Amino acid sequence: MKTLRDVKIGETATVVKLHGEGAVKRRLMDMGITKNTPVFVRKVAPLGDPIEVTVRNYELSLRKADAEMIEVEDN
Repeated sequence: MKTLRDVKIGETATVVKLHGEGAVKRRLMDMGITKNTPVFVRKVAPLGDPIEVTVRNYELSLRKADAEMIEVEDN
């Protein structure tokens, strides 16, 4: 299983499934991260947290823990 945390800078991946429960899953969906959505990884902070991605034409910063809940596949 490949997660958003495993995607390299400059690569695009497609969301397959959101793991997690309740409020966390709902928050990710409210930010536009839903099934079959392409996600482009723009930057990763020096210590790996947070990760900056582009989703639906806007930039979003995610914690490593949240990025690990997003299962993706390569484009």
